Amino acid sequence: MQTAVKLNPSSQTVHDIVTPSLLLDRGKLTRNISRLADHARQLGVVLRPHMKTAKSIDVARLVFPDGPGPITVSTIAEAEYFASHGYRDMTYAVGLSPASALRAMEICKRTGADIKLLLDTVEQADALAEVREATGVIPSVLIELDVDDHRGGLKPDDPTVIEVAERVVGAGARLAGVLAHAGESYGLNSPAALVAAAENERVATVRAAEILRSHGHDCPIVSLGSTPTAHFAQNLDGVTELRAGVYMFFDLVQHGVGVCSKDDIAISVLASVIGAKPEKGWILVDAGWMALSRDRGTASQLVDQGYGIVCDEQGHVLEDVIVSQASQEHGIISIRPGSNRVMPDLPIGSRVRILPNHACAMAAQHTFYSVVEGEDAGIEARWDRIRGW
Repeated sequence: MQTAVKLNPSSQTVHDIVTPSLLLDRGKLTRNISRLADHARQLGVVLRPHMKTAKSIDVARLVFPDGPGPITVSTIAEAEYFASHGYRDMTYAVGLSPASALRAMEICKRTGADIKLLLDTVEQADALAEVREATGVIPSVLIELDVDDHRGGLKPDDPTVIEVAERVVGAGARLAGVLAHAGESYGLNSPAALVAAAENERVATVRAAEILRSHGHDCPIVSLGSTPTAHFAQNLDGVTELRAGVYMFFDLVQHGVGVCSKDDIAISVLASVIGAKPEKGWILVDAGWMALSRDRGTASQLVDQGYGIVCDEQGHVLEDVIVSQASQEHGIISIRPGSNRVMPDLPIGSRVRILPNHACAMAAQHTFYSVVEGEDAGIEARWDRIRGW
C-alpha cells in the first residue's frame, strides 16, 4: 500500500514524499471545475458531475462548496462512500445487476439516499420487483440509450424502449427518465465534429424522452454527457442535466480530442530517476504501469503519448520526452520517435512529473492525492480517495 512520509502537510514538499506518488494541482482543479459549471449554467441545465475520476470527498467539496449536490457514481462503493458524507441525490450510471440493485437500495433504505439505477433490458426491469420486495424501497430507474454505437443502451426509436418502460412500472419501480453517453466523441479531434456529436446526443436523447411521454410515461430526467460533448454543446433544449467526470482533472486523451490544453491537466505522478542507459537513450524512473496504469488511450490518436508526457519537478513539460515503455515498477523515459530533441539532464535522484493518458486509470492506481499549487514544491494537503466496488 502506498504511504506518505509522516510529516505535517504544511512542512512537506515534493522532495520529501515517497515516489511514485499522485499529485493534484488545486489551482488547475478549481479552474476546470469552474469552466464546466459556468458552461452548464449558461446552457440552463443541472450539472451532475461524475465522481468516478476523483472518487474523493475533498474534490467533491470543491465542486459543491455549499454542501452536497447531485452526483453520478460508477460503483456501489462510491455510492456508499458519498452517502456516508451526506450525498443523497445519486445516479449509478452502470447497467444494473440484481445484486448491485439490491445493494444500492439497501443504501437508500439505510441513509435516505435516492440512487437512480440504469438498465436497458426487460430482464433487468423484471428483477426490480424482487429488489423492491426485499428492501421495501421503490427503485428509481433510468433507461440507457445508445446514441452513437459506443457501448450499451437502446436506440431511441427501438420499440424495446417502451417495453422496458412498461416492465419497470410493472415491477413497481419508478421510471425517472433516460440517460445517454456519447462515448464515440473520444475518437474525434475537431471542434466542428465535437459540436455535431453534442447535438446528435441531444437530439437522440430528447427524442427518446418524447416517445416515452407520448406513450403515457413520465420522463422527468433527460440526462446526457461525456466530457467532450459537455464542453462543446451549444444547445441543450429538452435536456435537464449534464454529466461529465474526467473534466475535473483532464488528461492527454482529452488534450488529443481538443477539449483541454496540457496546462489544464491537474494530476500527475511524481517519480524519481533511478537509472540510465545512455547508449539506448533511456532514463529509468520508479513509476511503471502500477503507478501510471496500462492505459494507452492516445495510441489511436494523431499523437501517441506513450505511457505519459514527462514534466520537470515543477510541472513544466519537457518537449517530446515521454514514458515510452513501462513494466510493473519501472518506466523508461526517452525522446519521442521522430523528434530531433536531446534528452534533458536528469541525474539519479532527480524527480519528474508524468501526465496521464487517462486520468481515471492513473488515479485508480493510488490511495491518496498529495495536493500542490502550481510550481510550489509544498504539499498543502493529503486527500484520500475511495477504491474498489
